[in-house]
Amino acid sequence: MGKNRYIRFDWAAKYMLRNKADFAIFEGLISVLVNEKVTIVELLDTESNKETKDDKYNRVDIKAKNSKGEIILVEIQQTREYDYLQRMIYGVAKTITEHLNSGDPYREVKKVFSINIIYFDLGQGDDYLYHGQNMLIGVHTNNKLELTDYERKDLGVLSPEQVFPEYYVIRVNEFDKDTINSWLEEWMDYLKNERIRPDTTAPGLQEARQRLDVLMMSDVERKRYEHDLDTLVRDTDVMRTQLLEAEIKGRKKGLAEGRAEGLEKGLAEGRAEGRAEGRAEGLEKGRAEGLEKGLAEGLEKGRAEGLEKGRAEGLEKGRTEGRAEGIFAIARKMKEKGKAIEEIAEMTDLSIADIEAL
Repeated sequence: MGKNRYIRFDWAAKYMLRNKADFAIFEGLISVLVNEKVTIVELLDTESNKETKDDKYNRVDIKAKNSKGEIILVEIQQTREYDYLQRMIYGVAKTITEHLNSGDPYREVKKVFSINIIYFDLGQGDDYLYHGQNMLIGVHTNNKLELTDYERKDLGVLSPEQVFPEYYVIRVNEFDKDTINSWLEEWMDYLKNERIRPDTTAPGLQEARQRLDVLMMSDVERKRYEHDLDTLVRDTDVMRTQLLEAEIKGRKKGLAEGRAEGLEKGLAEGRAEGRAEGRAEGLEKGRAEGLEKGLAEGLEKGRAEGLEKGRAEGLEKGRTEGRAEGIFAIARKMKEKGKAIEEIAEMTDLSIADIEAL
């Protein structure tokens, strides 16, 4: 039950499981996913598994036809591919057109199952298995479009869903369970950890235990297998390092740009705020000085012109009260602006008690 006792599924699918005797392994995985018995009639031609000097980067692409004539695409991808979703759609569309001969009616279009086993992070989500299927829903009534009896008989399908492709995305790295309770979880444990329970009853895994035991490999196969695993680990580490370096570089660039933008914005806001405060303070100071000067000049003029005692006393009293009221007004404004009480007292000659009472 130790890890790596059984051959990795992606390696086996690419180099070993090409004979009809091995179809049961593929059938088991697909049957567990679609929740119905699937029988593979043949593996169809595909070019993505040809060996090249860059073979370690190639994806595993399996194309099969089941007993219903439907086409099943199984793709196993190890390395990150940012446009993988678009590639899924392209693969399905290409398969449909490849298997429709020129002049054939559209009723001959075959349903396609796209099963994607990926070993990298794709999107955000807390599940390891995602399934998508097209349905036609009424925009205003929210009901599902169904076929008439005639259409079902003529097309040979019961609903539009039996025509449109289905997509399965298996995010292998997201599977993390110690207790295995279902056939699907047994398959996930094998895909991620290369472990198969000795008492398994999961479809396909019984055959896999016999066919994919590392100890059953020849010396040549085992050496090649171990070399490919080492290469995969090394290349994965290289890619992770490149991603990390790109992330660090991006953060540094973003930090520098953010600082520059923040400094520029801060200076602009600081200048605007400084101008506003300067205007307010200047206006307040100007009013205070103007009032003080005006009161002084008025008092002097009143004294000079105070020829008549009553007039002089009245003028003096009025101006004195006006000055006091003005001083209190100034003090109140200065206090609202947050000036210190001691500073207000010094500038207005008012007592601290009077200022605190404002």
